[in-house]
Amino acid sequence: MTRELHELCCAVPQDQWQLVDDERADETVHCAELQFTPGDWPKDAAPLRYVAVRIRKRQGLLFASGCEQKFLAVVSNRYDKSAVELLRWHWEKAGTIEHIHDVSKNELGAGTPPSSRFGANAAWYRLCLITYNVLSAMKALALPPNLSSARPKKLRFALFNLAGKLASHAGELILRVSQAAERLVNLLVARGRLLALAAAQA
Repeated sequence: MTRELHELCCAVPQDQWQLVDDERADETVHCAELQFTPGDWPKDAAPLRYVAVRIRKRQGLLFASGCEQKFLAVVSNRYDKSAVELLRWHWEKAGTIEHIHDVSKNELGAGTPPSSRFGANAAWYRLCLITYNVLSAMKALALPPNLSSARPKKLRFALFNLAGKLASHAGELILRVSQAAERLVNLLVARGRLLALAAAQA
């Protein structure tokens, strides 16, 4: 992050920042396209794409440096994805093991071993990682795009813990779910994809 690039990030209008992640405990992440060429970049070279990343602390919180926001930048030669998609692709392909540790330890229970026995704890951690893999596969293969980056907590409230009421009518068992019709359609489509996957494996 050079001084020139930092100044350019600071000058981006507020309405050009796109929300990337607001599910972090103490910060939110936005991104924006930048028009930037380094001073030592060859004139006959193809231009690179700069995507600025703005990380802001929640209200009342500051980074160790004393500021409430910091900037990063992703430089790429890919133009086939939107800025948000490019950033998520970048996070998925490398350097995300810390995120996996965070999710497995703090949202899937791997951080609270059930026993003082090494073997039991190893089995518990393996189950947590299997759960992480199953959720990742489900997001990639079956769930709608708006849940592609959802963490387990969001999936719990969006899918697994939906409030419903069972009712019997005319000899049929009916489940009434108080959700928007579009969400129900997405869930039914996701269920159909999972059933198709199960049939393909049979």
